[in-house]
Amino acid sequence: LCPLGVLSLCRQLPAWDRATRPPPSPLQPPGLPLAPCRSFSNNKIQVELDESSGVAMMKFKSPPVNSLSLEFLTEFSISLEKLENNRACRGVIITSAVPKIFSSGLDITEMCGKSMEHYAEFWRAVQEMWLRLYGSNMVTVAAVNGSSPAGGCLIALSCDYRIMAENPKFSIGLNEAQLGIVAPFWFKDTFVNVVGHRIAERSLQLGCLHPSPEALKLGVVDELVPEEKLLEKATAVMAQWLALPDHARQLTKTMMRKAALDRLVAHREEDIKNFITFVSKESIQKSLRIYMEMLKKRKG
Repeated sequence: LCPLGVLSLCRQLPAWDRATRPPPSPLQPPGLPLAPCRSFSNNKIQVELDESSGVAMMKFKSPPVNSLSLEFLTEFSISLEKLENNRACRGVIITSAVPKIFSSGLDITEMCGKSMEHYAEFWRAVQEMWLRLYGSNMVTVAAVNGSSPAGGCLIALSCDYRIMAENPKFSIGLNEAQLGIVAPFWFKDTFVNVVGHRIAERSLQLGCLHPSPEALKLGVVDELVPEEKLLEKATAVMAQWLALPDHARQLTKTMMRKAALDRLVAHREEDIKNFITFVSKESIQKSLRIYMEMLKKRKG
């Protein structure tokens, strides 16, 4: 079923098609109280906007593993839209409120034993999440404080900058091949744009999950810092990016990312049909059922 707001959301113009946001208001004169910190929280995501700095903190709070369900994806896109339309917000730091996990990626239960209509609705929500995040006018910084496979990795790759907790037990990567699934072309395009063709090709074919030190070496993430200093570092990086004029940064970002965004927009319906055809195959459904049973045994 379609959560409230997703239909109207999908009809909105993508972020990169909108006019660049106006310059922020001048800093408040000394002596005046700071602008308030505004927050809004849904079932899966918590957002706090510090209007004095123009920076929002978005935290995933969908235990046990922040899986990207239809509800989660819809909340994510709506939250981004709210921030994008708020003139006080210039950047967002994305992190997790669940220990040891950033996001486990797409919710397998959304792809197993459902109707064709449900698969279409789910995949459109996945597309919408990426179009909004990858095309956002805001500065986006991923503070990856846990493992981040598959769709979780895509969220991090779609940000402008990635900082990961310095813990070799945490890993990140597009590991779809391990599940017998082919990463869509726009996952691939995003990955290639970050790490280059050869590293992306090898990693995608092998379905690699890279421990954090290897992820840094390959360029999947930009920095490693101790976990307790992750948000402090993300805030410092955000300040560095926000020191530049918004319009120049936004236009440069659009120039760099527009081809990848336009490619999905041009082939969006075809991509949905391909997903439905693929995920509906009995061999894929069998693989997903086996994987779900394995997860249940682990929990048990």
